[in-house]
Amino acid sequence: MVREIINVQVGQVSTRIAGNQVGEAFWRMLLAEHGLNLEGNYEGTDPQQLERLNVYFTEAGSVGESTKYVPRSVQVDLEPSVCNRIRSGTLGKLFRPDTFINGDSGAGNNWAKGYYTEGAELVDTVLDVIRRQGEACEALQGFQITHSLGGGTGSGLGTLLLSKIREEFPDRMLSTFSVLPSPKVSETVVEPYNAMLSLHQLVDNSDMTICLDNEALYEINMRILKTKTPDFESLNTARKDSQDIAVLIYQLMHLNSSSRKLCAADLRKLAMNLVPFPRLHFLMPSYAPFFDPKTRTFQGGSTSELTQMLFDRKNLLVACDPRFGRYLTAGTIFRGQISSKEAEAAVGQIQTKNSSMFVDWIPDNVSMALCSVPPVGQKKSATCLANSTAIQELFKRTHSQFSSMFKRGAFLHWYTGEGMDEMEFTEAASNTQDLIAEYQQYQEATGEDNGYEEEYEEEFTADAASEVLSQ
Repeated sequence: MVREIINVQVGQVSTRIAGNQVGEAFWRMLLAEHGLNLEGNYEGTDPQQLERLNVYFTEAGSVGESTKYVPRSVQVDLEPSVCNRIRSGTLGKLFRPDTFINGDSGAGNNWAKGYYTEGAELVDTVLDVIRRQGEACEALQGFQITHSLGGGTGSGLGTLLLSKIREEFPDRMLSTFSVLPSPKVSETVVEPYNAMLSLHQLVDNSDMTICLDNEALYEINMRILKTKTPDFESLNTARKDSQDIAVLIYQLMHLNSSSRKLCAADLRKLAMNLVPFPRLHFLMPSYAPFFDPKTRTFQGGSTSELTQMLFDRKNLLVACDPRFGRYLTAGTIFRGQISSKEAEAAVGQIQTKNSSMFVDWIPDNVSMALCSVPPVGQKKSATCLANSTAIQELFKRTHSQFSSMFKRGAFLHWYTGEGMDEMEFTEAASNTQDLIAEYQQYQEATGEDNGYEEEYEEEFTADAASEVLSQ
């Protein structure tokens, strides 16, 4: 039985990398993988393309000799220009007309407007559409939300939708693809406020959050893709002669989606393997191979090289250094003609050589999956979602930027004017501090910290002795 996923993409597309921009790239690549044209009509010839197609698509009927499929998706923004751009674009005929939901005034980069005022007026309409799509599913496994934490709509309305969906569907998985702000690629001074308030909600309401970072994407464009002056367009827009950052984000969403046979487990199984503690569900994504298009013919692409790239800081899509933390868990997927023996040997070699970077109290903490179908335009690729304590670096950076403004009360009147209380800022900062402390606690933990093994041995010895005496 196919287990469906509902996609919700929230936020601006015209300036920063955000929900609808990433979502649009995701659908383009998904159409190519499944042999669908831009209107959702099946034109493929490979039977494998139809496998698990219904994870993200609903069959709408036949158009001539082909079958039309409609995405199970909702596009949301607080101003009409975003949805209008998608409607008038090449994917305009792909989505159902009633799945475009927009306001009139926008959020003005204000989290409070997205969460309390403008967003609150729109959220019931969005939930009605989500509810109808959920009722049409046979076995709904969960939701994925793509949004940015820097602006007002993606952060405010995005986290409001997250909490409402949690109330409406408490037994379904909630996964988010959250783009965090960066000083290097920024246009809004209040991004630290919006990000901190959003993190507060994500900690409590999300089951799994894949963190993306404009700073890391900026560095990849500069260092590997050789874009001299990266801007928002180069972080998002596909180019014929290069890899597309949004396409790379699609690969991460694909790992999370189980849209190919043998590609990955469903959302719940993936979270089961990657989230050892409920609050520590923030994952670091990486992708390989990255390369300058001019050096394509010189790339090796062996399984061992791909695996080394996955655990290299340069290939992370979030600005953290895994050398300063420890991996709690990790999930890897190899796509293309790669044998399981090669992949297992490569992953085992990484763990052996860098044993200090993996916690010793979670055995077999790196899971692996294989997909024989390579990604569009490549022969081999590898993707990894890692739960590492190094991600606290990202939260520390956001907290530091937040604190430097908040202690002086800068820009607070824009938020309190929408009905917010200053205590909400304090609670958000405190929750993030607690999250950082938890990551640090498990980074320093060892297998013998709590004396559990000694206690277990004593109990076992006592039980064994009493059993012998009774006999």
